[in-house]
This record gives sequence, C-alpha cells and structure tokens, in this order.
Amino acid sequence: MLCYQMATPDIAISPEVTAYQGDLDQGLSALSALGYNGVEFMTLAPDRLDVGKIEEMLSKYGLSVPLICTGEIFGQLQYSFADPDADVRGKAVERLRDIVDFASRLGANVNIGRVRGHYSPGVPKERTYRMAVEALREICDYAAPKGVQLAIETVTIMQTNFINTLEEAALLLHAVGRRNCRLMMDVFHMNLEEKDLLEAIRKYAELCIHVHLADNNRRYPGNCGLDFRKILSAFHEVGYSGAFCTEIFQIPDQDSAAKGAIEHLAPIISEIYG
Repeated sequence: MLCYQMATPDIAISPEVTAYQGDLDQGLSALSALGYNGVEFMTLAPDRLDVGKIEEMLSKYGLSVPLICTGEIFGQLQYSFADPDADVRGKAVERLRDIVDFASRLGANVNIGRVRGHYSPGVPKERTYRMAVEALREICDYAAPKGVQLAIETVTIMQTNFINTLEEAALLLHAVGRRNCRLMMDVFHMNLEEKDLLEAIRKYAELCIHVHLADNNRRYPGNCGLDFRKILSAFHEVGYSGAFCTEIFQIPDQDSAAKGAIEHLAPIISEIYG
C-alpha cells in the first residue's frame, strides 16, 4: 500500500507541515486520482472533526488509513510525555487518548514521534526516560482493547535528543513491555542516524508496522539521492507487507510533490512487490 500524508483541518496550515493541506474532500480526491491507496492523517485535535463525514469521503475515494501521525502535538502545541511540567504531560496523554479513539474508528494505528519529548537541561535523563515509559504504558493500555497499536518513530538528533536510532527504540519497546507498542521506520531519519540503512531495516524489521519514505533532502522520493529500489527491496526481502507512506516537505508545491512521489515509487513497488 502506498499512502500520502494528509493534515486534517485542525492542523494550522504551515510550510513546515510535511503533509498535504487544505480542504479534505478536495485533497482526498486529488490523491486518489493520482493512484494512492491510502492516506496517513496528521491530526492534533480529532474531537473537532466529523469522523462520519471523513469515513464517507474515504469510502467515496477508495482510500484506507493505516496510521495517524501525531507530530504536530509537539510541533504546534509543544506537548510531550517528557515535559518537566506535569500539566503539560497530562495534556499530551489526553491528546493521544483522543487520537487513539479516532484511529480505532478508522482502523488505524498511531505514531509516536516528537510527542515523546526530549532530554531537558536540569532534568535527569533517567527521569525523562521514566516519564516517557509511564505515558506510553498508559496509552498502550488504553489502546489495546480498541485494537490500536502504537508505533515508535526514531527521529534525527537535529529534531530531538531522545530516541534517535532503532536500537534505542527497541530498548524503549522492551522497557514499555506492551504487545501493542511497536516500531515504525522513517527512511529520512534512518539515513542520518543509522550506520547502514539497509542493514538496520533487516535487523529490526520484525518490530516494524509502518514505514515513512522521503528522499535524503526530505523532499519527494526520486528528488535527490536515495536508492529506493534498494530500500524497498530490503523491506520485501524481510517480509514487510505493511504500508509505505510519504512524509515530505511539500516542495515545490503539494500537488507536484504528490505527483512526483507516486511517479517514482509506484513502478518500483510494482516491480518488487508485484
């Protein structure tokens, strides 16, 4: 499945957002017409959304939703699980509960990226780690009976100093100790943080339930230097059969980026996966 990330209307429109933005019906129509199989919704306040209408639009355009992205909970609200302020941590957890409900309705899982937080000056690293683990356990326990899995995403140190590599993420999964706490891979971040991108895919694939694709300049795949034939072949070799979704800057504009991504990726996916 090839998906494109799309922001719901509760996300403030910004060039920093790595998703298709604007009118939801128009965007879903455009992505479906290009040939995408699904969308990864980026949201931060799903209680403001009419989920019934969203379900109707998804059905109308034949699109599924494998994952809900939570990046802007930190990006636009600055809420995280590791904030020294207990009130802020509570707001982050409450937002995730709402997103789990939204995901459950759509049959999706939930990503945990920057919302996990970061190490802060004056706060012992052990305390930061413990706060993140406790929040993840709470959300996992809330999500499990709803059939929702959490997907921990590694992020480059240029965006956070907490959980940058797949090895660190795997250790976090072990500390959380919940069956529905899993891992997702973002090729852009991995290319910066892993010694060998392809070997990292092979080593941690059994934990992976979702994949983000972007070129090494975080623009659409095929725009710069990553070899996506080798990358997708590595995922196929280890038996990965989940969704691939772009998470890219909308450059030069979102319609051109969406078109460029699928024109590059679709033939490779067809060749490798059949």
